[in-house]
Amino acid sequence: MLIAHIVASEILDYCEEQPLVDYVIAMSTNNQLKLRSNDIISKAQEDFEAKLEPVEKLMETYFSKEEELDELPKLIPNSIYFRSICYTTEKSWSRKRRVVTKVVYGSKGLKLRHIVTSFTAAKISPSKLYTEKYCPRGEMENRIKEQQLDLLADRTSTQTFASNQLRLWLSSMAYVLLNAFREYCLNKTEFANSTIGTIRQNFLKLGARITVSCRRTLIAIASSYPYQNILAIAHSRIQAIPNTG
Repeated sequence: MLIAHIVASEILDYCEEQPLVDYVIAMSTNNQLKLRSNDIISKAQEDFEAKLEPVEKLMETYFSKEEELDELPKLIPNSIYFRSICYTTEKSWSRKRRVVTKVVYGSKGLKLRHIVTSFTAAKISPSKLYTEKYCPRGEMENRIKEQQLDLLADRTSTQTFASNQLRLWLSSMAYVLLNAFREYCLNKTEFANSTIGTIRQNFLKLGARITVSCRRTLIAIASSYPYQNILAIAHSRIQAIPNTG
């Protein structure tokens, strides 16, 4: 399966020529797509306003009419609808294709998103296609961004290819270790879904006093460290892994 951000006729034609390849590609909105989404836009707006109305009435019983309640719509969850249509452009596309539209209506107004896909409606519903096939690509990008920003994988500024490759190897190994630490040692804690940068900041970049003797090395972390209970849990989980020493 191919997932991309841009859509062009050549890309779609190429994907469709490949055996066993399906694609999900984002595309920008246009007047025709918006026009064909008017009915679900109206439904999303009506649904959001229906959820907002009883909350407004409730709040009006506690606050005077003179008081501003501008922040109230932000407390209401967005109304989300999906639509699947058969669509083609006026000139550029060679044939009709399936386009899935996501309509989001909330406190910030209307948001439209469109994707074009080779998956048929019989194979997967519009909502599942968007949430299970298209959206996970953003999560993959977040993991790449973690390695670049939090582990400096983008620092390949030396003069030789070999030294830049070594930097990238070290960054990759550090990511594998910290990701394993997050997955196995911080599971079911408040840091279970934290970024690598947050984990480094709270569990590695700690002030400590190190005392070395002939028998052992003692690391003393400040008693005011706020996450010592989670660090103790993580340490016990590391000790439980076979062959960790």
